Amino acid sequence: MNFYTDEPEWKWMFKNAIDWKTILPMYYPEFPTEDGIQNEEELIGFFEELLTQIGDWTGNTLYQRAEELDRVGAGEVKDGRTIPSEPLEKTYKEALELGFHSLGLPKQWGGMGLPPAVGGIGLSGLARACGSSMVQLSFYGSIAEMINRFGDQEDKERLIPKIMNGELSGAMCITEPGFGSDVGSITTTATKRDDGLYDINGSKIFITNGGGGVQLVLAKIKDQIKDKDPNDPRQRLLGLKEISMFLVEQDHPLKEGNNFHVAKNEDKMGLHGSFTCEIVYENSVGKLMGEPNQGFTYMLHLMNAARLVCGVQALGGIENCLAYVRQYAHDREQFGKRLIDLPLYKRNLTDWETERDALRAFVVDTFNQFDVHQYYDLKQRSQGELTKEEKKAYEEAKIWTRKRTPLLKYYATEAFTSLSQKAIQALGGYGFIRDYPMERLHRDSFAPLLYEGTSQIQALMTLKDLLKYAMNDPKRFMANIFFNHPGKDILGGSSKWEEDFTSRHYRFKKRLLKLLYEKLDPPKSFKVFDFEGWVNEERIGHLMEHAETLCQASAYFEVMRVLAAHANKDEQRADLYFRYSRLVDSRLEAIYRDWVVR
Repeated sequence: MNFYTDEPEWKWMFKNAIDWKTILPMYYPEFPTEDGIQNEEELIGFFEELLTQIGDWTGNTLYQRAEELDRVGAGEVKDGRTIPSEPLEKTYKEALELGFHSLGLPKQWGGMGLPPAVGGIGLSGLARACGSSMVQLSFYGSIAEMINRFGDQEDKERLIPKIMNGELSGAMCITEPGFGSDVGSITTTATKRDDGLYDINGSKIFITNGGGGVQLVLAKIKDQIKDKDPNDPRQRLLGLKEISMFLVEQDHPLKEGNNFHVAKNEDKMGLHGSFTCEIVYENSVGKLMGEPNQGFTYMLHLMNAARLVCGVQALGGIENCLAYVRQYAHDREQFGKRLIDLPLYKRNLTDWETERDALRAFVVDTFNQFDVHQYYDLKQRSQGELTKEEKKAYEEAKIWTRKRTPLLKYYATEAFTSLSQKAIQALGGYGFIRDYPMERLHRDSFAPLLYEGTSQIQALMTLKDLLKYAMNDPKRFMANIFFNHPGKDILGGSSKWEEDFTSRHYRFKKRLLKLLYEKLDPPKSFKVFDFEGWVNEERIGHLMEHAETLCQASAYFEVMRVLAAHANKDEQRADLYFRYSRLVDSRLEAIYRDWVVR
C-alpha cells in the first residue's frame, strides 16, 4: 500500500488544492533552478516523486512496524539520557536514508527547501502509519527550523547540518510541574554568567523527545523577575513578558557529563513509541536565543506550527482507522450480507468518511496560508523590510493562519478521538482486542487533544480573537454581519453551493451577534458595539462558557468555505460539500439551541 499514490483524494489535493500559483514563485522565483529543474511542471513532478517515495515507506515499512513499536516502546532512560529501542532506531535510520529530516530546511544548509504544504502531505502519511514515529521524527526539522529562524550564525552552521545528518534532534521545553497552560508562571530561571552564557535551573515535564540532544528552553532571567500580585490577572500576564528562550545542549564543552538530565520517560496511555520526558536543569549551560524577554513570542512560532501538525497527526490517525474499517466491512459477513451492504453500517461509514475527506481539504487549504506566512516571516527576519505587495500578502496570510490554527487543532483532534471510538464499535468485539489496531489508535488519539494546548485552550483562543476583532473595529464587525458575505467575497460566484454556504453563514453570524448581545449585556445607552468602558471580566465570563461551541461552529463553516471553493475548481467536489453540510446541520442546530437556552 502506498499512502500517496493509492489514495485518489490525496492526489486530487496535491494537484488542485495546493495554491501553486502563489507558492511556487515565492520559493522558486526563476527557472531553471540551481538543481537544474527547468519549469514549474517539472518541479511539481519532482515533488510528487518525493511524496511517492514517502508514501511507499510509510504505507509499507512504517505501517507494519507500528504495533511492534507500541509494544516495545520508545526505549529507556539510562544515566540521564534516552536510549532508543530497536524499532525506533530502525525508523530513524530509514528516515535519514530517505532524507526526511531535510525536506523543509533551506538549501543553504543542505536541505531541500520544500514548501510546508508539500511536507504536510508527506507528514500525513507518516501520521497514518504510526503516530509515535511521526512525533519523534517531527522534532528534527521543527527544531532546525527554529534555530534557522532565531539562532545566530554560529548555531546555524554548527547544529543544522548535525540535525539533518541524524546526529541530533530536539525538543521545545515549556511545561513545568503545576504550570501547563499558565506559561507566564513558569519558575525555571536563567542566571547570566561572566562569559555571557547562562546557568539554567529548574525542571520541565511532559517534554516530547526530551533526550534529542538540543533543547529550546523557556526560562526567566533571574535579575529581571518582578514581584507580582498573584490575585491580579493583569499582573500575572506580565510574566509572559519576562520569558526568554535558551538553547541548551545535552553535551556542552563547559559542562562535564550531561548538561541537562533526563529524569524519566513517562508511562503513557498511548504513543508508547515516543519519548515523553521529565528534564532537570542544575546550572545547565544555556545560550540566549534572539532578544531577552521575547521567548514567549518565539515559542508561539513553533507552537502554532505544531498545532497544525497536530491536525495532520489526527487526520492521519482518522485515515488509518477508517481504511481499516472499510476493509473489515468489505470482508466480514453478518445476516447473510457483507457489513458494508447493511444500510445502517453503510450510512455510518459514509458519514465518517465524509468528515475525514472534509478535514483533509481543511488541512491542505490551511497549509496554503501557513506557507505564505512562513515564507514572508522568515524573509522579513533575515532580509529586513518587505515590499508593499509582500507586506500585504504577509498580513493577510497571518490573519488566516491565526484564525485557522486553533480551529484545525480543535476540530481534527476531537474528531480523531470520536472516530477512533466509532471504529472500535464498527469492529465489534474485535475492536476491543489488541490483535487489532483500533485500541492502539484510540489510545494514541488522546495525546493530540492535550499537547500544544488542550481543546479548551484552542476554543478560548478562538473566542479571544473574535472579541479582539469586534472591539478593535466594531463598525467593520457589524458590517460584516449585516452587509458583507465572506462566501461571496472569497468564492466570487453564484453556484448552488456558494448560495448555500452564504445562506448558512449569514444565519450563523446573526445567531452569533445575538449571543454576543445577550451575554455581554450592553447598557441601553451604548452606541453600536462601542465596547469602551463597559465590557469587563464578568461579562466576558458569561460568554466564555460558550467558547467550545463557538469554536466548533466556526470550524464547520471554515471547512464548508474550503469545500465550496474546491467545488468551484471541480464540480464533482460539490457532492462532498453538500454531504458535509448535511452532516453538520444537526450539530449546528444543537449549538444554536444551546446559545438560546443557556
